[in-house]
Amino acid sequence: MNKPNFFVRFFRFLWRVFGVLRALVQVLILLLIIGIILLAFQGAVVEVPDKAALVIAPSGQLVEQLSEDAFTRSLSELQGIPPRETLTRDLTHALQAAAEDDRIQAVVLSLGKLQGGGLTKLRDIGTAITAFRESGKPVIAMGDAYTQAQYYLAAHADTVFMHGFGAIDMEGFGYFRAYFREALEKLRIDMNVFRVGEFKSFVEPFTRDDMSDEDREAARRWLESLWAAYRGDVAEARGLEPDALNAYANELADRAEAAGGDLASVAVDAGLVNELAGRLEFEDYLAGLVGRGENGDVGFSAIGHANYLRAIRMRQIETRQANVGVIVANGQIVDGDGLPGTVGGDTLAALIRDAATDDSVDAVVLRVDSPGGSMLASEIVYEALNGLKDTGKPLVASMSSVAASGGYYIAMPADEIWADGATITGSIGVGALLPTFQRTLAELGVRTDGFGTTRLSGQAIAVRDLGPDARRILQASVEEAYQQFVDRVAANRDMNFEQADSLARGRVWIGNDALELGLIDELGGLDGAITVAAERAGLDDEDYGVRYIQQETGFTGRFAMGAASAGRALLDWANVRRAGSASRAGLASIVDRIDAELRALARFNDPRNLYYHCFCELL
Repeated sequence: MNKPNFFVRFFRFLWRVFGVLRALVQVLILLLIIGIILLAFQGAVVEVPDKAALVIAPSGQLVEQLSEDAFTRSLSELQGIPPRETLTRDLTHALQAAAEDDRIQAVVLSLGKLQGGGLTKLRDIGTAITAFRESGKPVIAMGDAYTQAQYYLAAHADTVFMHGFGAIDMEGFGYFRAYFREALEKLRIDMNVFRVGEFKSFVEPFTRDDMSDEDREAARRWLESLWAAYRGDVAEARGLEPDALNAYANELADRAEAAGGDLASVAVDAGLVNELAGRLEFEDYLAGLVGRGENGDVGFSAIGHANYLRAIRMRQIETRQANVGVIVANGQIVDGDGLPGTVGGDTLAALIRDAATDDSVDAVVLRVDSPGGSMLASEIVYEALNGLKDTGKPLVASMSSVAASGGYYIAMPADEIWADGATITGSIGVGALLPTFQRTLAELGVRTDGFGTTRLSGQAIAVRDLGPDARRILQASVEEAYQQFVDRVAANRDMNFEQADSLARGRVWIGNDALELGLIDELGGLDGAITVAAERAGLDDEDYGVRYIQQETGFTGRFAMGAASAGRALLDWANVRRAGSASRAGLASIVDRIDAELRALARFNDPRNLYYHCFCELL
C-alpha cells in the first residue's frame, strides 16, 4: 500500500496542531469564565448605602415574564449590554420596599432605556410610584428627552426634569399593520385563509393590502379608549386639564414654530416639565438631597433597583405554609413546550399540575398577557385549569395588557376574571392559515407530480394547490372550533349562545367595555386578584405568601446570575448618566413591526392549523 505523500502528511500534521490549539483556547476560555464567576461570588453581597436614592431604570420592554434565559441575560449584563426586557413586578416590588426603608431617601426615575410596555404595566408602576410618594419621600424624574411611554411614568413624579435640548414625543396611540397580499402575490405564494367572525382580523395582513372596515370600526373604539385612559392618568398626575395632552399633540407644530423650534420650552409651557437642567446640574441637585457617592465628589449616593432587590431579597427569604401561587402566561400560545416569553401548552399545563398537587399552594392566580395562538395548546391549558379547580383550590385570572382570543380562552375557567380598564381582551373567534408554494416553485421551473392512494392524498401539502376536500375540511374545522369557543364563553359567563355570539365574531374589547358586557368580573390589577384569591381560600391577611410558579433556573443560569451581580453596581450609575431618549428611527420601528408579525406567523404550529389569535398590539 502506498504511503501518503509528503503534502498529505504535512496537512494532517497542521490539522492536528490546529485541533490542539483549538482545545487549548477552549480550556483557557473555560478557566477565564470560572475565574470571573469565582471573583463575582466573592463580591456578590450587595449593601444598601445608609442614605441613598433608589434609581428606577427600566430597560427595553416591560413584561410579565422574561423571554431570555438567565445565562444569556447575565452575560449581557457582564458586557454592559442593557437588558431587552424588564419585569414589571421588579419595579413595583422595589418601590413598595423602598417606601418603608429609611435608607432610601428618594426615588430617581431614569427612563432613557425604556422602550415601551402595555398601558396596564405602566399603570401598575405609576400606582406604585404614587404609593411611594405617600411616604413623604420625593420622586424625581430626569431624562434627556421622553417618549410617550417614558413620560407616563415621569408624570407620576413630584418633579420632572428634562435637558434643555430635549423634547417630549407624544403622538397618541396608533394601530398600524403591515399588509403582505401584494408581496405574497409577487412571490407567487398562496395564503389559504379560513375564519369565522367578520372582526377576526388577524388573517387580514395576508389577504389584503389595507385595513377592512370591520377591523377599523372595532379598533377605533378600543384605541380611543386607551388614549383616553392615558390622557386621563397623566392629566390627573400632573394636575392638568383633561384635554391638555390632545392639545399638546395636535398643536405641537404651531407651538414649536412660535418657540423658534425650542421644544423643551414648549414642554415646560405646557406644564409637562417642571425644570430644564443639564446632567451635572441634576447630579448636584440630587447630591443635595442624598449626599455624594462613595468617592465623595462625583455623582450622588444611589443604588439601582436590580441591586436593591437583590439586597433586600437576601434578607427576606422565608418559607410560608400557605401561599397564593401565581402562574404567568406570557406571549403567543404555541403547541407543545414553550420557551420563556411564549406559552407552551404542555409547559404551562405542567406548571398548573404542579400547583394543583402542591399542598403549600392554597389558591392560584393565572396572570395572562397573551394575544392567543394555537387552538389545541389553548385547550390543553384550559383542561389543566379545570383539573386544578377539581382539587377545590380557588382560581382567579388576572389580565395584563393583552388577554385576547386564546388569551381569553385560557382565562375562562377562573372563578373570577380581573382586568385593567385598559386591557385588550375579547377577540373571540378562530382562523386558519395554510400557505402553499406551488406557483413560487413554478416560477423557478419546479413542477410537482405524483399520485396517492385516496382522493385526499396530497391535497394539503405545501408544494401543491390546496385541494377542494382539504378546503372543505378546514372550513368545517374552523366553524366547529368557533362553535366550541362560543359555547365555552356562554357556559363560563352564564350567557346563552346568542348573547355570547353577539360579543364574539372576533371583535376586540377594552377592559371597561368587557366589564359592562359580562366578559370579565372585576377591574383591578394583579395585587387585587391575589387578595381575592387568598380570601376565597380563607387565608388571613398576614398569614400567606405569594409564590411565582415557574420553570426552575438551572445550575448554569444560577452561576451566571451570580457572576453578573458583581457587575451590576458598575452599571447603576451608568443608567443615570446615560438617561436619554430611547426613540428609534422610524424605519427601524417599521422593520421591527414587520419582523414581529412574521415571527408570530413562524410560531404557528397548531397540528390542525387552527388558531385563537389576535394581532392587536399597538404600534
